[in-house]
Amino acid sequence: MKELQPTGEYHLPVLPKETIEALNVQPNGTYLDGTAGGGGHSFLIASRLKGGRLISLDQDPDAIKAASERLADLPATVVRRNFRYMDEVLREQQIDRVDGILLDIGVSSHQLDEPERGFSYHTDAPLDMRMSQEGVTAADLIRELSEQELADIFFRFGEEKFSRPIARAIVAARSEQPIETTVQLAELIKGAVPAAVRRDGHPARKVFQALRIAVNAELDCLSEALDIAFDSLREGGRLAVITFHSLEDRIVKQRFAAFCKGCECPSEFPVCVCGRTPAGRLVTKKPIEASAEELEKNPRSRSAKLRCIEKLHERYV
Repeated sequence: MKELQPTGEYHLPVLPKETIEALNVQPNGTYLDGTAGGGGHSFLIASRLKGGRLISLDQDPDAIKAASERLADLPATVVRRNFRYMDEVLREQQIDRVDGILLDIGVSSHQLDEPERGFSYHTDAPLDMRMSQEGVTAADLIRELSEQELADIFFRFGEEKFSRPIARAIVAARSEQPIETTVQLAELIKGAVPAAVRRDGHPARKVFQALRIAVNAELDCLSEALDIAFDSLREGGRLAVITFHSLEDRIVKQRFAAFCKGCECPSEFPVCVCGRTPAGRLVTKKPIEASAEELEKNPRSRSAKLRCIEKLHERYV
């Protein structure tokens, strides 16, 4: 059987042991990995199956190629599709319900490490940031959006408190020449924030995060996918989600809480008359984070948070 390699991978999976334990992978179960990446988590799931099946999705053609190679000898089907369409894929595969779903949200190591993808401010490259390698690029947003729209994106998706001066600097600069590369944008950001901010890590980090989220509609996809994923589980099935920043984690935490909510009768009612019971049960009361050992091997796991929920019955809609 193939072995997971600690280095040199397309994307090193985070919280691997914890994720498999949370999903409670059974040999004859049916599972879906909505974010295949290089196939790391998918490999760990599929290698435990005997009579079971894995459907592994990703929107990035590079990831599809890597995952297909990684999973070639295992009971896995690799499909190029955004995880917000997982219900369509399951219908195409003639699968009604699954025993477990994994979503590993955010950008992969491969996407960050390949300069031409335009995700990183550390190397000069076209300002792209498209996970699917299709559609509107970050350069398109920088060129076409108004100052107010840019500032809103930086503040909403990057929690950047200097969003307005940064947006103002971008609009002023683009009137002189197009902003088309990562270094161009990073230098503009650096010049638009106070010197003290420049000494506290790279000042472009939050803006690049915000643009990436906007380009790929990441939060909308996540919000839609959580409902679809929960509905796609059979009773007793589990949904595990790994997030990497507070915006993602907040959406997952709140949605899981909604799935676990029971009675909605007014507090003054002496007894429940609505009959609602929790549709889900939290497997992880608090998010699981990387151990010191994993952090040493994979520093990018430092912000990862794993949450997992078990489906008790169909949710109320």
